[in-house]
Amino acid sequence: MTVTDRIPLDPFGSDLVAESARLRALGPVVPVELPGGIPAWAPTGYDALRELILDPRVSKDARLHWRLWPELDAHPSWSWMANWVGVVNMLSTYGADHARLRKLVAPSFTHRRTEAMRPRVAALTAELLDALEAAGADGRAVDLRSGLAHPLPMRMISELLGVPEALRADAAGLIADFMDTSDPSPRHAASVHERIGTVLGALIEHRRTHPGDDITTELIRVRDEGGDRLSDEELLHTLLLVVGAGFETTVNLIGNAVVALLTSPAQRAAVCAGAVGWDAVVDETLRVHPSIAALPLRFAVRELTVAGVTIPAGDAIITTFAAAGLDPAHYGPDAAVFDAARAAEDHLAFGIGVHRCIGAPLARLEALTALPALFSRFPAMRLAAPAGELRHVPSFIAHGWQEIPARLGS
Repeated sequence: MTVTDRIPLDPFGSDLVAESARLRALGPVVPVELPGGIPAWAPTGYDALRELILDPRVSKDARLHWRLWPELDAHPSWSWMANWVGVVNMLSTYGADHARLRKLVAPSFTHRRTEAMRPRVAALTAELLDALEAAGADGRAVDLRSGLAHPLPMRMISELLGVPEALRADAAGLIADFMDTSDPSPRHAASVHERIGTVLGALIEHRRTHPGDDITTELIRVRDEGGDRLSDEELLHTLLLVVGAGFETTVNLIGNAVVALLTSPAQRAAVCAGAVGWDAVVDETLRVHPSIAALPLRFAVRELTVAGVTIPAGDAIITTFAAAGLDPAHYGPDAAVFDAARAAEDHLAFGIGVHRCIGAPLARLEALTALPALFSRFPAMRLAAPAGELRHVPSFIAHGWQEIPARLGS
C-alpha cells in the first residue's frame, strides 16, 4: 500500500482487537489517518513499536520535528491534536528539555514515596468498598467504575497534587474530555484548551496562596525560585500531564481488570484461590486491555527504516500499545485472549526507555490494593448487564469502560 491509502482509525476505539488485526495484515508499519484527517504511521506489532520507542531518531517534540506543525492552524479539524502535542511537558519534549522536566516530577514517584502511600491507598479502598456495599444492599446494581475504579486514583492524585475538593470534579471532567477523540471539532478542542488554563490555573492560584506539602506547591516554588528551570507554560502543562496520567490510566487499569475477571469465571476462580497472582492479572490486563491504546505523537527526526518500512523525516508516528500487546508474533496465536497465567511482564503499556511512565509503581500499588480487596469482599459479585452491552469510553487513546454495572451478592 502507499501513503495515499491511509487507513482511518476508529475515533471511538470500539474494537481494538479487530482494528489491530486489520492493520497488522497490511504490514509491520502502516500509514493511517487519525481523527480529523491527521496523517501518521502506525507500528502494528511488538518489535516494531519497541524499536521505534527506543530509537533516538524518534522525537516527541512537534515544534522541532513534525513537518506539519506549521500547518496546524490551517486545518481546524486538527486542533484537538494541538492539545496533545502543542503542550510543553515531559510527554511532548525531547532530549535535554525532557530530562529537565522529568527530573522535577520524578522525586514524587520514587519507590520509597510510593510505598509510603500504601496505608492511604488501603484506607481509601476500604472506605470505597464500604460505600459500595451499602449502595448494593438488597441486590441493587452498583457501578464499579464510579464507585471504586475512578474515585480511588482520583483522590490519590488529588492529594499528591494538592487539588482542593472544589476543583476535583472539574479536573476529572477536563481529563475525560481531553481523552475523548470522538469529536475532533474546533469547538470541542477550544473548550478543552480553555479549561486547561482555567481549571489548572485555579489549582496553581490556590496553591500559590495556600501552599502545602504537595507536588503543585513544589513546582510553583521551582518556577518562582529556580530561574529558568520551569516556565509558567511548563508548570501548567506538567500539571495537566500528572493529573491525566496519574488517575485516568489507573481508572482504566482497575476497570479493565475487573471486567476481564468477571467475564472469565475459570480465571477468576484461579486468581481468587491463589493459583495465579494478582501481579500477573495486572500485567495481563495491561497487555490485552492497556489503559492507553494509542498515544499521539512521535516524530521521525530524520528518515528511518523500521521492519523494512521507510518513514520520512518529519512524519508523525502513533504509539500503538494495544496493537503491540495483541501481536501473535510475540505473544502467540492466542495473543488476543486474556490469560492471567501468561508471563506478560514484558508488555509495553507503561512505555520503555526514557519516557517510561514514572507513575507506574503507584498505578500498580492502587490496582494491587483495590482488585484483591474487591474480589475478596464480594466473592459472588457479577456483572449486572451482558458484557456485550458495556460501553467503551469514546476514545482511540484511552481504553476503558464508561460504566461497570455489577451486583455484589449472590
